[in-house]
Amino acid sequence: MRHALIGNCGYQALIDPSGAVSWLCWPRFDSSFVFGSLLDSERGGELSVRPREAAYESHQAYLPNTNIARTEFHTETGSFELIDFAPRFKQYERSFKPKMLVRCARPLAGRPSVVVRCRPVYDYGARELTGYVASNHLEWRLAEGPLRLTTSAPLSYVADGRPFLLERPTYFVLTWGEPLEAPLEETCELFLARTRSYWETWVKHLTLPGVLQRDVIRSALALKLHQHEDTGAITAAATTSLPEHPGSGRNWDYRYCWLRDTYFTLQAMRRIGHFEEWERFISFLHNVAEGGELQPVYGIGGETELSEQELTHLRGYLDRNPPVRAGNAAYLQVQNDVYGEMIAAIAPLLLDVRFGTTPRERDAQLVRRLLARVEATMEIPDAGIWEYRGPPALHTFPLLFHWAGARFARRIGEAIGDAELTERGARLAARARALIEERCYRPQARYYAESSDPANHNADASLFMMVNLGYLAPGDERAEPHVRELCKRLSVDRYLMRRYTHFDGIGETHSTFTVCGFWAAEALARLGFREEAMEACQQLLGHANHVGLFSEDIDPATGQQWGNFPQTYSHVGLINAAFAIEPSGFPAP
Repeated sequence: MRHALIGNCGYQALIDPSGAVSWLCWPRFDSSFVFGSLLDSERGGELSVRPREAAYESHQAYLPNTNIARTEFHTETGSFELIDFAPRFKQYERSFKPKMLVRCARPLAGRPSVVVRCRPVYDYGARELTGYVASNHLEWRLAEGPLRLTTSAPLSYVADGRPFLLERPTYFVLTWGEPLEAPLEETCELFLARTRSYWETWVKHLTLPGVLQRDVIRSALALKLHQHEDTGAITAAATTSLPEHPGSGRNWDYRYCWLRDTYFTLQAMRRIGHFEEWERFISFLHNVAEGGELQPVYGIGGETELSEQELTHLRGYLDRNPPVRAGNAAYLQVQNDVYGEMIAAIAPLLLDVRFGTTPRERDAQLVRRLLARVEATMEIPDAGIWEYRGPPALHTFPLLFHWAGARFARRIGEAIGDAELTERGARLAARARALIEERCYRPQARYYAESSDPANHNADASLFMMVNLGYLAPGDERAEPHVRELCKRLSVDRYLMRRYTHFDGIGETHSTFTVCGFWAAEALARLGFREEAMEACQQLLGHANHVGLFSEDIDPATGQQWGNFPQTYSHVGLINAAFAIEPSGFPAP
């Protein structure tokens, strides 16, 4: 997973250390890729800036505290740098975030020679595009919108993919829809300076824990790029069909908005002191909740149907991991924990005095509707957090969020003077707790099992949340034995944790799920085992990629990252664990 993520909350792209744009979907996060070599090196098209020589060294990093990627190349004849970014800054009291990718190639030493290739595709690689050379740009016509590469490089060399000397800073601006009609060099340098200033200012306003600050900053910047600012939806990852482990067939499309994932992302954003993303998502939630019942996942425009199809013409990740899927059939599943999670998502807007100046009756009405769904679904079996494709069951995790959502509803009722909401929330929280204690606890092994079935003794990593959500307080005699038993049953290599080990209706699992290790670390820290929690985080951080990003899974046999990338869950887990270890911005003496 040697890729750096760039974006501007209007689109995302992945840049690899060879100077290639390995992933870029336009015009939306969930559109067809224009460049998708990540899933097929031939049909995925190409946009690359590389040294002429086959033998070179490269180093990739972010400009500090930004989402701007810098790749440095060294060869026998010279060296150069490549700056990649998606413009984002404030303009006319709005966010300027065009469908524009800017690449700046600058010589550093010697006489570097480069090769630039641009071969866009569409319809997930099924459609080759025919371009033409104009006065200072290359253009490809699509019915969906014109695609243009404006550059100060010799157009003939770029069109033919022939090498040329990089004698001065050279600029490449790829646009979808509205082209760049402004001075090229001046615009690129201005946009770079303003984009850098935007991200540096955004980072300056972060609240940071006392530990792992650089890692938290990188995670926060990655999370920010997963919000589709137009609607407020937050996606689970930037990619589709990166397998959980080699040849697994567990290749899913994560470019959609899972309500559960979003709650956890917003919780992390609240901890770092950013609420704008929270308010934007609540607007999205109001729109999708108008229909009454909630799906587990929606399109980023609020679409309710995400039909899953296999793109059989693509070879898959590393050219050998089919199938490639677009869409996700999880939208058809029943996952009842979403109601409690959405109450928890709304709660800060009704309980935090910083939002007290804004009328919130519409939010309170939504809480009442969601609580009614908590009551209606309390004992209805579902697919659970891990989207099992076997028979439904009454899982412990949804019961946990029934409890949490009802508790928040009670507090909201108290805050707004709604006696009925207060009483109903208290009653449902007590009912959820009774179900968990009476039907999910396994006294002999001293832990809470994955479901209420008395014959079910499966361990579930999501139940580290019983400590992290406060259901099991640090002084509760059941808390530490529960956490230790989950670690014992799910650990593969210390803090590399599986989600579960039982059959899930699909097949055998192999990789460990990155966030589960961070959940364990957070639980340990909340129980007072901070040094152990820090050890867990350090082990997991050893598996981050070269720019500090995490995918979904880690193969315990090789230590390599697998699964969709970057994964919001993984970065949320890191942030929450760091705050649990040392919540203050400065370490204790």
